[in-house]
Amino acid sequence: MTTETVFIEALRALATHDAARGLQDDAAVLEIGGAALVLTSDTIVAGVHFLPADPPEDIGWKLAAVNLSDLAAKGAQPLACLMNYALTGDDDWDRRFLLGLKEALDLYGMPLIGGDTVAMPEGAPGVFTLTAIGKGPDCGVPSRSGAKAGDILCVTGTVGDAGLGLELAKRGEKSPPNCLRAYRRPQPLVQEGQLLAPLVRAMMDVSDGVLIDAARMAAASAVAVEISLDRLPLSQALLSSGQDDLQLRTAAATAGDDYQLLLAVPPGTPLPLPVTIIGRFAEGQGLSLLNGRTLVPLPSRLGYLHG
Repeated sequence: MTTETVFIEALRALATHDAARGLQDDAAVLEIGGAALVLTSDTIVAGVHFLPADPPEDIGWKLAAVNLSDLAAKGAQPLACLMNYALTGDDDWDRRFLLGLKEALDLYGMPLIGGDTVAMPEGAPGVFTLTAIGKGPDCGVPSRSGAKAGDILCVTGTVGDAGLGLELAKRGEKSPPNCLRAYRRPQPLVQEGQLLAPLVRAMMDVSDGVLIDAARMAAASAVAVEISLDRLPLSQALLSSGQDDLQLRTAAATAGDDYQLLLAVPPGTPLPLPVTIIGRFAEGQGLSLLNGRTLVPLPSRLGYLHG
């Protein structure tokens, strides 16, 4: 079992409770006394999800943000969280990490209520886990698996900025600052998710890349999806980076850490906030790409995947 996909497939034999949603969703949904608790857990690791030189405050923020983004994709209201923390042996680093974590938890109203601390072997990478708990919307908790043939695929905001920000951080560059901030301080769309939840057929956050996450939504929904690269919403900073247009758009579509919301809705559905239509769902299976009216081959890598 060397890849994330293979291992998750094996885990499905254990995750048979209805709350697990077949491990095909961003979060578990546990029904208790007529209310829906939304539970999600994410781990971030030095050298995998962040660079060792990233500021500790930003790493603490990011740990909260990636979990809050999963709640946002379910339209959930944050309630509380638990944290497992691998002590670094550097008291000042740990203190600064907690400052960034507290900033995010306070802003989004998600108090810390417990967890665990552990000591790691000398030289081990930093490993930090947060489990977020939210209250699902009264309209029902949207899943990845509700898209129907004929639905349109939409995305909030812009994509690709965090991918460029990661490259900037690796090179020690600071401009454009918006892209660096998108990588280090993603903004979970909690309020936006709550507004969209009653209107969507399916919703998830873009954590591993537009292409791979849209393909996951289509597979969970047992439909095909077609994406138009020329319709991807890109920031001016990204458009000014000087890359070839198709290369740029492919890179943006496969970059992770955007934490925008990806949604499937029937055509003509009025939505309460701006989104960009980037594709549509159809009968069948798989992912296809267009650039203008031209069918283009899939890139060798659709997005980020462990293993």
